[in-house]
Amino acid sequence: MTIQNALPALAGALGVVPSFAGITAADLEPLPTTGLAHDHVRIRGAGRLLRVPKQSQMRLDARSNLDYQAACFTRAGDSGAAPRYFGQLRPGETLPMGALIVEEIVGPLAVFPDDMGRVAQALAAIHALPVPGEEARPPLADHADPYAATLEEVREQARAFDAAALDPAARKAIEAEIAAAEAHAEALAAPAPLTLISFDAHPGNFLIREDTGRAVLVDLEKARYGAAGFDLAHATLYTSTTWDVGTYSEPSHDEIAGFYQAWLDALPSGLAEAQADHLMALRRLMWLWSVSWCAKWRVESLRPAKADKRAAESAEDWSAENSEAALVDHVRDRTAHYLAPETVERVRADWRERNALSDLLGRLAG
Repeated sequence: MTIQNALPALAGALGVVPSFAGITAADLEPLPTTGLAHDHVRIRGAGRLLRVPKQSQMRLDARSNLDYQAACFTRAGDSGAAPRYFGQLRPGETLPMGALIVEEIVGPLAVFPDDMGRVAQALAAIHALPVPGEEARPPLADHADPYAATLEEVREQARAFDAAALDPAARKAIEAEIAAAEAHAEALAAPAPLTLISFDAHPGNFLIREDTGRAVLVDLEKARYGAAGFDLAHATLYTSTTWDVGTYSEPSHDEIAGFYQAWLDALPSGLAEAQADHLMALRRLMWLWSVSWCAKWRVESLRPAKADKRAAESAEDWSAENSEAALVDHVRDRTAHYLAPETVERVRADWRERNALSDLLGRLAG
């Protein structure tokens, strides 16, 4: 079902919420679709958006997926760098994945390198939030050792390498970096400090508020308690800054180093000092997660869409049937580019060669 066809079901579910009584499909305006996991629909005149899942990137069932996302927005919202959460429409027969009601952030997309400082400030605000006790962290994922947990996700996604038919040179280089990351894990004296992170901080997920000029992270469905360095990497890796057409950029190593420094300067001093030694290793690991996901998507996008996500134990579904052809073509182009040998070598230079970023964060062996 296209999002346009889903408008009557959305209006019907929204209409039972007292503050939206009498709403009709004509009051709902689908926004251009730019992602594989959600559609977004503006509630005209309300300052609210409906986030309508196409699937669950956290492999949750439809109801748990909404509850997880509600927790993501609620907790990150305390930073002032995320949209406020206002409720949800539960999954039903005509709305199998349900929807979230969140604040509509009015303003343009963040543009790199001009807005890198504001994005660094937004991430620092999220990362500096107090981490609750273990009993209060669910339903969000809670990684006592964020490096080890994410490395395991990389290994799992890398099982797609054979079916994805990677270029031999690219595969050899990626697997060499996985081996180096595994060696780093064995030598790690202590994990990075735990913070709330988004794990989806690529530039296309930031808007600049018209009213305050602050950057706001608007996509929070994968938030977890983990290592902040993943968000910094995701915001500035080549595989992130060139993902979306609307935010395409190729910041220099000098500009990326400035971004990291701005983030470090915005954190409480003790937290900044504890994070610094982990940042380059987390950058490499975030890249490995991204390129192994590209291989996974190449394989799983060819599968038919799940027929009944509302009843599925896991609503994860990367089938190309869930998105418009133009978006699928764009993702196919980007994943092919990121898995090409020359792109792999370009990214490896971040930590293998002498540059402003490796001068700040240190080079990595392997």
